[in-house]
Amino acid sequence: MFSKLWADIQKGKLASVYLLAGLESYYIDETIRRIKDKLEEGEVESVTIDLDEKPVDLVIDESDTIPFFSSKKLIIAKNASFLKATDKTKEKIQHDLTRLARWLEFPSDTSVTIFIAPYEKLDERKKVTKQMKEHAVYLLAETPKEHDLAVWVQHEVAGFGKLIEDEATAKLIELVGLDMLHLKSEVDKICLYLGEETTITASLVEELVSKTLEQDAFKMLHAYIRHDVSEALSIYHDLIRQKQEPIMLVALLASQIRLMSNVYYLLKKGYHSGQIAKQLKVNPYRIKRIVEDRRNISEEALLKALYGLSEVDLKLKSVSGRRERFLELFLMKPL
Repeated sequence: MFSKLWADIQKGKLASVYLLAGLESYYIDETIRRIKDKLEEGEVESVTIDLDEKPVDLVIDESDTIPFFSSKKLIIAKNASFLKATDKTKEKIQHDLTRLARWLEFPSDTSVTIFIAPYEKLDERKKVTKQMKEHAVYLLAETPKEHDLAVWVQHEVAGFGKLIEDEATAKLIELVGLDMLHLKSEVDKICLYLGEETTITASLVEELVSKTLEQDAFKMLHAYIRHDVSEALSIYHDLIRQKQEPIMLVALLASQIRLMSNVYYLLKKGYHSGQIAKQLKVNPYRIKRIVEDRRNISEEALLKALYGLSEVDLKLKSVSGRRERFLELFLMKPL
């Protein structure tokens, strides 16, 4: 999809109208960048219009106005909300969709107009949606599936003349998540850090990728479940040195345990990992790790751990003294 579009752009085969829909901003931003770069081989006038604030008539007027300083004008029309199902009583702007339909049949050849619809779904029942998809170059920006995303990461790394181990690819996606813009940023950072070295390892990813508090809490719980007290305490002490509050860490650990319980419940219902990740809106690699942990902990042990954390939470809220000791003692007790 996007690879063919980008190849056409590189060859100078630019359409008059594009419709870029979907939630994966990497594909949308990258497509706009490539179109701009191709147009800027000469000079280009660029106009951005927010359709949540301005009517679509303004987009049409801009497109039909002959550019003064370049052969082509670029118009970026953001938030084309008239393409999705909406409550008309909440619409702030009235768009002349009849005029838009007429214009789509004969758009200006002195401009490139990009409509951006950053929504998961368009309303296929609407006449305007069918007209846009018929007359514009339409592409849906979706995050690739797990395997395809790993291939994409490897391709981005190869662009720097580097290699990345499979384990390192999995670790990178696990730590960063499915946000392709964030993944691209981390790939760029790691490849630049490598210098003359050629291979990205899992340990290098672990060292360089910034971790969130939630990820550290998950890693701590993972060590606790594996009965690796030393690792669990090491992570905990690092978090305490970073001035993290024990009561916040207790809440995060409890949240992770509830997530595990939900995953195991859905597994018993016959869901597979991909379905669970979609249902719970969680990183598939996180679900994969939880499924792998299932053989190390029973549902009864999870409930016991959750009860233990509730006791720690009560002590933190009612007992004075060295507050960090309460959670530390919990991590030292076997499940």
